[in-house]
Formats: sequence, C-alpha cells, structure tokens
Amino acid sequence: MFRRKDALLNVAHEETQLEQLSRQAKREALEHQARLSGIYTELGQCDDPEQLEEGLSRKVGNELVSLRCAAVHLKQALAHTVEMEDELSARLRDVETDLNRKWYLLNPPSNTSIDVEEQQTKHFAQGINAYKLCLILFIGSFAGVVVELLWCLITNGYLESRSGLVYGPFNMLYGVGAAVLTVSLFRYRNRGRWLSFLGGMLVGSVVEYLCSWGQETLLGSRSWDYSGMPFNLNGRICLLYSVFWGVLGVLWIKDLYPRMSKWILKLPNRPGKVVTWVVTVFLVVNCAVSAVAVWRWAERVQGKPAENGFESLLDVRFPDERMERIYANMSFE
Repeated sequence: MFRRKDALLNVAHEETQLEQLSRQAKREALEHQARLSGIYTELGQCDDPEQLEEGLSRKVGNELVSLRCAAVHLKQALAHTVEMEDELSARLRDVETDLNRKWYLLNPPSNTSIDVEEQQTKHFAQGINAYKLCLILFIGSFAGVVVELLWCLITNGYLESRSGLVYGPFNMLYGVGAAVLTVSLFRYRNRGRWLSFLGGMLVGSVVEYLCSWGQETLLGSRSWDYSGMPFNLNGRICLLYSVFWGVLGVLWIKDLYPRMSKWILKLPNRPGKVVTWVVTVFLVVNCAVSAVAVWRWAERVQGKPAENGFESLLDVRFPDERMERIYANMSFE
C-alpha cells in the first residue's frame, strides 16, 4: 500500500489548485516562522516588566491568536485532505479489483459501482433506507445460521441447530449485527479497511453484549458464555471475538455488502417492495412467537404449570423436546 502511494506521488500530473494552495500555505508558514525570530529576540532581551506589559505582550498575544486560528484551519484542511486521499485510493483499489476479477466468487463488485447504479435506476432499496435494512436483516439472519451450521459440521463433525427463531433457520443476532454493521460502516464503505476493522470491532462487541444482556434480563437465559476465555467482559464478550467482529466488519462492508446489494438491485421496484414487506412481517411475527415460546419454556423449567388455555397451547405447540432441538445451547439461570 505504501509503495503504491509513493509510486503515485512520482507520476507526472497536472497540479490542482488545492495542491498549489497547500504549497503556498507551507511557504507562508516557513516565512512566518522566520519572522517570529524577531519576536524571540525581543522576548530574550526584555528586562523591564513595564515594557512587557505595555507593548510586547500585546504583540505576542496577537501572534498567538493568529497562529492558533491558522492551526485550527490547517488541521481541518489536513483532516479533509487525508480523508479525500484515503477515500479516492480505496475507491480506485475497489474498482480495479472489480474490473480485473476473473472469478465472481473471489472478487466482489465495488461499492462505488453499486452506489452509481442505485442512483441511476432510482432503486427502491437505495443507500441504507428502510427497505434495504429490512432485506439485510432477513438475509443476514438466514446466512448467519447457514455459516454457523457449516462451521459446526466442519469442527465437530455433526449438525446442530443454531437458529434463534422457532420458524425456519433464522437467528436475529446475525441479522441485527448485519444491519447495525451496515448503518455504522456505510459511510466508510469507500474508505480504507482499517476504519471498517475498528468500527466492526466496536459495533459488533456492543451488539453482542446488548443481545446477551437483553436475553438474560427478559428471558432469564443465555445462549453463549465466554467466562472461560481471556479478556472477557461478564462472559458476554471477549477480546478474541471482538477481533473476529473487526475482521467481519471489513469482510462485510467490503465484500458481502456489495454482493448483497448487487442481488437486491435485481429486484424490480414494485415486486421488491412487496417482498420486503412480506419478509418483514414474517420476521416480526416469528420473533414474537419465539419470545413467547422461550418464556413459556423457562416457566416449565421452573416447574410452573400452565395457568390458562394460551399457555396450554404453547406447551402443546412448543414442547421441551422441540425447544431443545431449536435452541441446542440455551441454558437458564
């Protein structure tokens, strides 16, 4: 990366106005520094407090205010310039990868091309609007379970349910994580990978902690516990998985999100809106039923019999055997 930047700096190019102004600002700063030597001499030769109070302190004060204001403006200009350089470099790298890809599965489409196509087609799921986030929530909830099932098969040699909902292979932790990562990292999708890593590490850890805390507080159960791992926080998160979240942040916003957006772009506007509403209603109902089923399961674990027809229906529809198959790793306090 650094070699590439150095090579670009050596390429002959047409100097822009911004570059000319930056050179001028550098020269002005050096010239001003030379002029300050006179003030340094006056301060060094000053031996009269009244002289310092009457004129010299005012001159120095004016210089200090001027330098501080200039420093603020230059720092802001530097921050904007570094941000622009980082974004343009990242966009160029992503587009080059997109154009040079030989195998679709290896190289994702660039976020820049996705942005342009969404704007030109006025797609219903443009940017990170509600339609896009609902679809990401649905797809992420499903894809996360599939990946974890495969991981369980590879590492343990058997399949075990990783679902978080009673209907279908869906887990809202993955869906919420995907949606939150998208909202948090969307503004950095065309920036360097280091921002995506730090953002994913922070956001993923917060989401995981809140989900664990919410499940324990509302349902009295826990689906994971990192108490035996180093650098954990209340067993809800740990450093290792926080790093995994950081890697996932880069993988998500630079690879998986543009692929998913490309697929979503293939949905026509009117049918796409209908599909989005259908899957959203399905998830809402699924979450509500799942929460009630887990609550009643916890009641049965505590030895509480059904007190009405609704609880009896839950016992019939969602007996312990079914719940244990769905939530294979859930434990109750």
